[in-house]
Amino acid sequence: MIDTAIIGAGCAGLTAAIYSLRAGLKPIIFEKSIYGGQIAITSEVENYPAFEKISGAELAQRMYNQAKSLGADIRFEPISSVDFSDDKKIITTSKEVYQAKTVIIANGVKRRTLDCPGEKEYTGKGVSYCATCDGAFFRNRITAVVGGGNTALEDALYLANICKKVYLIHRRDTFRGEKALADSVIANENIEILYDNIVEQITGEKIVNGLDLLNKKTGKKSHIDINGVFIAIGLKPDNSMFSPFINTDENGYFIVDETCTTNIKGVFVAGDSRSKPLRQIVTATADGAVAAWQAANYLNKGAAMGRAFSV
Repeated sequence: MIDTAIIGAGCAGLTAAIYSLRAGLKPIIFEKSIYGGQIAITSEVENYPAFEKISGAELAQRMYNQAKSLGADIRFEPISSVDFSDDKKIITTSKEVYQAKTVIIANGVKRRTLDCPGEKEYTGKGVSYCATCDGAFFRNRITAVVGGGNTALEDALYLANICKKVYLIHRRDTFRGEKALADSVIANENIEILYDNIVEQITGEKIVNGLDLLNKKTGKKSHIDINGVFIAIGLKPDNSMFSPFINTDENGYFIVDETCTTNIKGVFVAGDSRSKPLRQIVTATADGAVAAWQAANYLNKGAAMGRAFSV
């Protein structure tokens, strides 16, 4: 039986693994895709302590290497179902059924979609959700970024260095992202900002060739010719698998305070999938440390009370 099953190998999950291992536990980390989570596809990180500037991929690699050096068991197995109705937590993956004494859910969030005509049809054919992943395909071409938060601003700046021109389409007249990023975008001559606009349709012929836009303030419709569009309109939790057991708020985030303790004994949550005021790398790693400490404390108390976890 696993001491602690950690679901997700992003910043929160990898930190939870590091702290669990240092506490003498033997966790198993389950990841469905790539380690590092959102930072693995972030071009540059400038707000994580001790690093003035570092690529997201390198920071993810360093966290992964540290966990592995301590003996972390990381398994790339998508989880299909869980059962938290008993002291023995059941986790079913694509390969096996596991039992765990404690669970730390660090599953992160996923990107939101526009849900407009043409989006699904041209995904992978000019529609992308990751500028650092796919930006190189549009070198010296015309692209658009949709959104107004940090991710959209970062994507626009990244693409401005390699693309002929970048449109930044935002449904409001002010940005929600950090002022420093917004100022850089506004000052960049290669970025044209289209405020108060929404995308009505992504057009194309086999591949993307344009966007139909609607100005929400004036009602004016327009069309721009582009070769690719990067959608960066925010993130949302993917907690439906766990919601039958763990309380979530109206937006689908786990209702968990700074102790990372859920309403289910032995189950803890760390990272962006929980209700919190700030979702950043530093808060995710903090959650991972707290959740691991809570899991170790729960196991230690259980041992003192003679709790039986035998199969």
